[in-house]
Amino acid sequence: MNTYMRFFDKIFTFFKSIGESFYDSVIYDNRYEFILKGLFHTIIIAFFAVIIGIIIGIIIALIRHNYDTNGKMRIGNKISTIYVNIIRGTPVLLQLMIIYYVIFKSVNINIVIVGILAFGLNSAAYVSEIIRSGLISVDKGQMEAGLALGLSYGKVMRYIILPQAIRNILPALGNEFITLLKETSAGAYIGILELTKASDIIASRTYDYFFPLIITAFIYLIMTLGLSKLVNVMERRLSNARS
Repeated sequence: MNTYMRFFDKIFTFFKSIGESFYDSVIYDNRYEFILKGLFHTIIIAFFAVIIGIIIGIIIALIRHNYDTNGKMRIGNKISTIYVNIIRGTPVLLQLMIIYYVIFKSVNINIVIVGILAFGLNSAAYVSEIIRSGLISVDKGQMEAGLALGLSYGKVMRYIILPQAIRNILPALGNEFITLLKETSAGAYIGILELTKASDIIASRTYDYFFPLIITAFIYLIMTLGLSKLVNVMERRLSNARS
């Protein structure tokens, strides 16, 4: 009987400590607000960084593809190539620190905007290569046929090449956006209150890292799984439209 009592007492003590830890980390002093603010900043940074990455990435991809196809825009191609090589050849954290501590050293700018610019410029280099590979995957004969019919290079790209390229690169683009979402955690190094920074602030006050880190990991997991599901749905719709 005493053995059972001690066993249940240990179980009760264990769950009591878990509950107290959760209360101290999340409920007490409204510490959940750090997580909510961190989540908000993470989503804002990732969303606008994706937009910047797509816009700049498309421009760079078209410039380099135009040069590969027609030999035009040589200067633009060289600048784009240098940009892509520098971004892909250096860590995103280093780029973030250079932009914040060097480029905007004497400028009064919102730190979240710095994060958006840094992650957007980083993503643009990878997006451009993904789009460029998709353009290359489309048979060259289709470009030649479109030009032979009197269509301009822009119209051939818009109506013939790009729709096919998007189908080919959608999985890779989805993976890039998921990677970008997780990379926003590097913003904590310059003081951005994103999810990782929020968990670190809570842990520094409670001296307990369990729930702050577990909750942060769970939120990231939910967001990445949601993005993966969205990409899969878009893939199926494009496949159905193609068939």
